[in-house]
Amino acid sequence: MNARNMHDFSLIAGRLEVVGVGVQVPGRALLQSASAQFSAGQVTAVLGPNGAGKSTLMSLLTGQRQPTGGNVFLAGKALAAYAPAELARVRASVAQETQVAFEFTVREVVELGRYPHRNQPGRADADIPLQAMQATAVEHLQHRVLNTLSGGEKARVHLARALAQVWEAPAGPAGAPTTRWLLLDEPTAALDLQHQHRMLQLVRAWATAQGVGVVAVLHDLNLALRYADRCVVLQGGQVVGSGATAEVLTPLCIQKVWGVVAHPVAPQGGEPGPRQYLFEAPV
Repeated sequence: MNARNMHDFSLIAGRLEVVGVGVQVPGRALLQSASAQFSAGQVTAVLGPNGAGKSTLMSLLTGQRQPTGGNVFLAGKALAAYAPAELARVRASVAQETQVAFEFTVREVVELGRYPHRNQPGRADADIPLQAMQATAVEHLQHRVLNTLSGGEKARVHLARALAQVWEAPAGPAGAPTTRWLLLDEPTAALDLQHQHRMLQLVRAWATAQGVGVVAVLHDLNLALRYADRCVVLQGGQVVGSGATAEVLTPLCIQKVWGVVAHPVAPQGGEPGPRQYLFEAPV
C-alpha cells in the first residue's frame, strides 16, 4: 500500500457516514435520501426543528434502526456487517430516554460500560468507572440507586457509562488503535445551564485530545456554534445543510429552517469567539 492509499485508508477509518438513506413508515417518510459524513476528532451537531428526522438519523448511526434505502458505513464497511460485540467496544450511545428496570446503583450502571471489554480487560479496567464518574461529576452519587436521581443527574450518569465504554481505544489490525465514537441524542435536554456547558466541553475535549468522533443531536443553536466543529441540518426528513457550523448556521438558514430571526451578538469586550445569536419570532 503506497503512502497515498494509506492516507486515504486513515480518512476512511475515521469516518462514519450515511449515504442516500431513507426511512419509511406507513404513510410517511421519516428520512429521504439523506447523506452526511461524520469525522473522528470532531464534534458534529445534528440540528433541525421538531420532527425533522434527527432522532431517526441517530437511530441509524447506532444501528437501532435499519434504513429502508441507502446504507450506513463505518470505516468504509457497512454498519450491518459488523458484529454487535465488535461495535460495542468502539462505539457508545446515550439515548434521549433511557429506562433502567432494576434498582441498579450509579456505579453499577457505569460499570456496565465495561461489559463489552470483559474478555480482554485492560490493566486499569477496574479504575475506569470511577474516572468516568469523576469526569461527569457524579462520583458522589455512586452508591445511590439510579432511579432516585433527577433527570439531569441520570443524564450525567449515562454519559459516564458511555465514556467508560470507550475509555480506551482497543487495538485494531496489526495493533493499530481503533477510532472510537460517542453518539448522543439530545444529551443536554435535562441539564441545567452549567452542566450543559460542562458536558459539551468534556466531549469536545475528548474529540480534540483523543480523536474520538462525537455526534450529538442538539436543539440549542448557540451551543452548537460554541462547541460543534461541523453540523448537519435536517428539515422535513432531508439534509438541507452540512459543513462547518459557523458557515452553515447563517441568519438566512435559521430563518428558512426554524422560522425565527437571528441577530448576531458580538463577544463581550471585543474578544474573538464563536458567533452567537439572539432570536425572535418574526412579526
